[in-house]
Amino acid sequence: MSDSLVVCEVDPELREKLRKFRFRKETDNAAIIMKVDKDRQMVVLEEEFQNISPEELKMELPERQPRFVVYSYKYVHEDGRVSYPLCFIFSSPVGCKPEQQMMYAGSKNRLVQTAELTKVFEIRTTDELTEAWLQEKLSFFR
Repeated sequence: MSDSLVVCEVDPELREKLRKFRFRKETDNAAIIMKVDKDRQMVVLEEEFQNISPEELKMELPERQPRFVVYSYKYVHEDGRVSYPLCFIFSSPVGCKPEQQMMYAGSKNRLVQTAELTKVFEIRTTDELTEAWLQEKLSFFR
């Protein structure tokens, strides 16, 4: 790896929030949006949402700045079973500053490991984030 790649630490408060989010009992869709605090070189909580659809979540993401999202989604399988997968979504829009891209890209794996997530997706425009897109992505996980 390049020495210039900045890997940000995960804020301890965010770490605890993610741990609690993993074990939440609610059955609605919920999201945690995170951003990189450039000055502290740390991934921090930006906002939390309860009962939010993918389409509503899309409206909360900036169009020209990267963000990390952990999304708890009520997924109804083709056979009728219901599961609540935790999805990690890296919003990495085309046209944001290269320095910003590098900080987010460099920090993504550490954040995924910290949150212990396996369903990791990336979007290049916020328009991609729809219910159909998410269901298609989740269909690969049986």
